[in-house]
Amino acid sequence: MSGKTNRLLVAASGTGGHLFPALAVAEALSDYEIEWLGVPNRLETQLVPERYSLNTVAVEGFQQGLSFKTLKITLGLIASIFQVRRLIKQKKIDVIFTTGGYIAAPVILAALLEKKPAVIHESNFIPGKVTKFLSKYCSVVAIGFEGTAQYLPKVKTEYVSTPVRSQFLSTQPLDLPIPDGAMLIVVVGGSQGAVAVNKLVRQVAPKWLDKGVYIVHLTGTKDPDAESLSHEHYIRLPFYDNMAGLLQRANLAISRAGAGTLTELAITKTAAILIPYPYAAEDHQTYNAKVFSDAGAAVVYQQSELTPEILDSQVMDWLEQPDKLLEMATQAESLAMVDSAEKVAGLIKSFNVDNGAE
Repeated sequence: MSGKTNRLLVAASGTGGHLFPALAVAEALSDYEIEWLGVPNRLETQLVPERYSLNTVAVEGFQQGLSFKTLKITLGLIASIFQVRRLIKQKKIDVIFTTGGYIAAPVILAALLEKKPAVIHESNFIPGKVTKFLSKYCSVVAIGFEGTAQYLPKVKTEYVSTPVRSQFLSTQPLDLPIPDGAMLIVVVGGSQGAVAVNKLVRQVAPKWLDKGVYIVHLTGTKDPDAESLSHEHYIRLPFYDNMAGLLQRANLAISRAGAGTLTELAITKTAAILIPYPYAAEDHQTYNAKVFSDAGAAVVYQQSELTPEILDSQVMDWLEQPDKLLEMATQAESLAMVDSAEKVAGLIKSFNVDNGAE
């Protein structure tokens, strides 16, 4: 008799903040048969199919207030719950794992109806709406920040940090023309880019460049002025695949404060200026950033208060006293949990079906 192969349904959609941790966990579960659930026309349609079977449902996030759109979204959610139930039955799914967002709602509810265990990972300090409202139907909530447990008092939580892609756990070569020993500042606005941050940096970057600093600026694709700055030490890219190598080489990052990005900064021991996205739900990026600020791993500025003069003064101070950046890098490392993916995988494995004949 051969042991039964465990079958996992992963539900992760939208941005890298949801997808990359889920991919890292899936990679740690190589002995599982994995089905993936996403949404049409999102990032998962590019990243997932070469590795896992991708299924999609047309589900959307709820809008504020009552409207015809809200009714349409509600009907779509109900329909997607039944779609997911059919998928669970057809693929004989044993356990469900999701990284939150609106794709998680139909998956958690379908798992409840099918009496299947569900594990949700909440990467942000302040739990998202789906986590708040539906985590009581999950077997366990894996949390990215220890302090998140206080917002989920009636559910079982397990602190596991946030999983990162495997390439972050080993040294990656950098294929960019940056001399050894040169100061490198990396500017990154998250998977969506950050036009306001881009504009701010471009106003003061020439002074840093003239000091011999190199800048790699990941502008995203929505910045109309992305090509307005040119300098031999300035490298502008919409995105860059080798983020592990880039952050490992960086002396300083100027960044938004998404949970995934912060985890990568910790793993790569990178000092940072964090500018939380001001329109994030419940201002969760500010809470994320505060953990790093309190640890001495980053300096945090609200976008509304950060002027070009303040940014320039802060960076110039570090250029003159680079030991401060090294101290911040050490504190960033203290926040890193390199085995996060394995910890989440362990939670999922705790629901393994009993071995025996299929």
